[in-house]
Amino acid sequence: MALTATRTVVRRTERWFVRRGTPTMIEGYAFGTHVLPRMLPALAVVAVASLAWLLPLRAAGRSRWLLLAGIVAAVLLVRFLIGRFVRRLPRFPRGATVPILGAYAFMPLAVPLLQLAVDGGITPPGGNVVGFLGFVIFFAGAFVATWLATTYGLGALLRRAIGHAFVDLSNSVRLFGRALPALLFVTTFLFFTGELWQAMNRLDWWRLGLVVGLFAAVTILAAAARLRDEIGRVEQDLSAPRLTTACERTPLADLPVDDIAPGGSVEAVPLNGRQARNLLLMLATRQLVQAAVVGLALFVVFFVLGLLVVTPETAKQWIGEEPARSVLLPGVPVALLRNATLLAGFGSMYFAVTSMSDAEHRRQFFAPVIDEVERTLAVRAVYLAVRDRLTEGTLHKGAQDAGS
Repeated sequence: MALTATRTVVRRTERWFVRRGTPTMIEGYAFGTHVLPRMLPALAVVAVASLAWLLPLRAAGRSRWLLLAGIVAAVLLVRFLIGRFVRRLPRFPRGATVPILGAYAFMPLAVPLLQLAVDGGITPPGGNVVGFLGFVIFFAGAFVATWLATTYGLGALLRRAIGHAFVDLSNSVRLFGRALPALLFVTTFLFFTGELWQAMNRLDWWRLGLVVGLFAAVTILAAAARLRDEIGRVEQDLSAPRLTTACERTPLADLPVDDIAPGGSVEAVPLNGRQARNLLLMLATRQLVQAAVVGLALFVVFFVLGLLVVTPETAKQWIGEEPARSVLLPGVPVALLRNATLLAGFGSMYFAVTSMSDAEHRRQFFAPVIDEVERTLAVRAVYLAVRDRLTEGTLHKGAQDAGS
């Protein structure tokens, strides 16, 4: 294959890694050459959207809404144009890093100064107490979040996890059916406890959110420890038939794998820490999606159970007073919704932690994801071999030119 065609294949393969949420598999993956170019559209959106702080202008009524519509249109247009511009660049210029970061760093000062010039006052995020520091915190937080999400391809991982939601749902329904007796045995007695109904009737939603967040944190910690072991057990079969199968429907599909692996296989290249974390996020995202599906199913079960069994008189007797009613669902006690949410969060945590040691669960859920990890590693091996050939060809060509 021609050298220019091989360069094109390498670039397309790197885009393939990005679309699958594993951008760290790109060789030489660095902030200035790979992360910042993909961050640029998001940073531009944050910069343009920050003009929304100028809405407290002296314009009133329809003018303010027209201004807001103009800002939204500008945000979408900037996102589209910069995204297309970055994708068309053959290589992001190294000298552009400092000007881009400098322009973004100037935004926390530019926005309040613009508002001061136009409106005669400043309304920073966080109020007058925070002052200009509020703008700094806002832009710094947006930058860090965008950097992390772009570095590890969190957006692509989330899209793929949602795309697999139907498959995960079917697996979760079967697993939930097998685990239902144990889950109900653990949680049903709590559901019919008067003290719990009293507590949920008085508990604020934000406090309940913190409790559910605690359950999620426990699930993430347990999943992280387990998934690290799963990644460590992934066997890299880098034989020529396996590489050919893995490269199907990828930019490397037309390459002669036998030429790349003349000995029948290629040598596995160890993963660095960032690449291992990227694969860990791939697995953890799917695990959390399944836990969320199980939690939603549990919420529906307890909600329906409460509607069928707990009459208004029973709820009043358990709580000791007239129960507070839901605003969104008139007639439904708030305690019922909060009970269902609490027990769904606890049940999903219990299910996720206990099922990670179940062999059948690993076969049904982990096997497809592990196959994806193995395929990614196989494609990476071919990609690195092609890239090495390309580098050797370039060096050889340069040596010939120097000797002629």
